[in-house]
Amino acid sequence: MGTIPEGVYAVQQAMHAAPPYAVAEAMRDAVTLHFGVEHVEVLLADYALVSLRPVLEELVPGVPGTLIDGTAAGRAFASQEPQREGRLLHLPVTACGERVGVLSLRLADPLLGAPTVEDLQEIASALGHDLRGADRITDRYQRVRRMARLTLAAEMQWELLPGSCHQGDGYRLAGQLEPAYAVYGDNFDWTCGPRWLSLSVTDGMGAGMEAALLTTLAITALRNARRSGAGLEEQAGLADEAIYGQYGGRLHVSTLLLHFDATTGEVSMVDAGSPRLLLMRNGKVRSVELEQQLPLGMFGHTTYTEQRLALEPGDRLVIASDGVYSSRSLGGTEFGGAPLEALVKSTRMQPADEAVRTMIRGLLDFRRGTEVLDDAVVVCFDWIPAPDDTRP
Repeated sequence: MGTIPEGVYAVQQAMHAAPPYAVAEAMRDAVTLHFGVEHVEVLLADYALVSLRPVLEELVPGVPGTLIDGTAAGRAFASQEPQREGRLLHLPVTACGERVGVLSLRLADPLLGAPTVEDLQEIASALGHDLRGADRITDRYQRVRRMARLTLAAEMQWELLPGSCHQGDGYRLAGQLEPAYAVYGDNFDWTCGPRWLSLSVTDGMGAGMEAALLTTLAITALRNARRSGAGLEEQAGLADEAIYGQYGGRLHVSTLLLHFDATTGEVSMVDAGSPRLLLMRNGKVRSVELEQQLPLGMFGHTTYTEQRLALEPGDRLVIASDGVYSSRSLGGTEFGGAPLEALVKSTRMQPADEAVRTMIRGLLDFRRGTEVLDDAVVVCFDWIPAPDDTRP
């Protein structure tokens, strides 16, 4: 057991021993047995990051659940800090930096001390990891998260994602798809290692299933090249050949490939007809001019070249697909200029995951009342080295 408190250890063991579809019940029973807790609920964020939906209590059809905006449970999710509401305690449920939901507890003693709250927060974190593992074996938690049925194209796109948030060694990363329940061609992917991160953001041509199948091929080809040890230029070239071989130039994929070195802050990039890249430094936002190269699959056998960008500690990169920057308001104003830069600037005090949620809400507000012609992806990356980090 080491230094793990007895109650925490007992709850963790109960969750580990439970079948995947019963992790939440096992946690509830163990927590009420070992802690002064009268009622337990697990709330999971829906795909659109609008509401928190209960696992243990069946939700009435048509009811969205607990809204994230304007509620104590929502503040725990958004801030990633415990929130008290009388006898209710709301704890963020997170796994590897990815926000999963909230653990809501009704306490027998409203004056519960800090050490016990810390124990319960450790349980909430363990729950996040167990739920992520359970998702590979049971559909229960995926179904809870859905306020509406996903289109088949959206199902494919969400299955491709590595996650929606990630806290790495010296950086934080988050992304979101919109419309969450009907996205088709936009996606992102990442992989990490010691002190580095590789990221791709893709925008497949077309709509519906055709765009989803195209993007699936592109991401799979990029992963295949990456996992074979290829660098960015070779990844782009091999994916270009794979897409051209399938579609003969009829369809193509706009892609931005990045590789970040957390030791030096250097970003290597390949722009293949890419989404828009913005840099926020010291509260000021500007577009990063990229060397424009052909989208993947346009001609085949295309040679791609890298370019580099030196980041400074505290820098934020925001990547937006054309469904973001090409959106227009009812008055005809394009979102991709001053409105987008102002929105990015407004997120300067928010962590990457909450910044992405803010940007998606801002996009929806901007184009309210207009016909949505394209799906969208927003990815936010922060370089946050520790002040005393001197590792080579």
